[in-house]
Amino acid sequence: MKNTIEQKIREKIKRGKYGEVFFVSSFPQFDVEYVTRLLAQYEKEGLITRMGKGVYVKARKTKFGVVYPSAFELATEIAKRDRAKVVPSGETAANRLGFSTQVPMNVCFFSSGTPRKLELGNRTLTLKHAAPKNFAYKGKLMPELVQALRSIGKENITAADEQRVAQLLAKTPETKTINHDLQLAPVWIRQIIKRNMDSKE
Repeated sequence: MKNTIEQKIREKIKRGKYGEVFFVSSFPQFDVEYVTRLLAQYEKEGLITRMGKGVYVKARKTKFGVVYPSAFELATEIAKRDRAKVVPSGETAANRLGFSTQVPMNVCFFSSGTPRKLELGNRTLTLKHAAPKNFAYKGKLMPELVQALRSIGKENITAADEQRVAQLLAKTPETKTINHDLQLAPVWIRQIIKRNMDSKE
């Protein structure tokens, strides 16, 4: 019989673009245990790569090795699936916003969903469950900026860091949410952001 469940799932994965993430729950119309077995089989065949429990990606294989989606893309996809929110934390936020050129080996995000750890080749993506206050921001820049400045530390903020804050504030289209989000930031971070907002006015 041509139209088997196995063929339907295989075809969906084959049609998927490189970098697409697949979960056991990506095929809700089929039996969970059966789908779990099939995805494990497809991994052995090299059709998909396992990132963590129940999480697979259609990774591109090149002569230089396996090309994975970025940690941010992966975290965003998982958050969408879990109906959760994610915010880059610590060194991950500092690197994403340009305060640091060092790409962390352990990429970390705060999540309102389930905590989990995924392998991206020789790097790790960690989703840590965090308190609701980390997701109370209306914009996207401010929570990330707060995390980046926290990771640098109050005593270590340089003139170059202040300049970077000013650049980010000047470029952001989120002018309507900044004042609301500013009230959620720690006092010392609020002061840094406020004076760099003022310098642009």
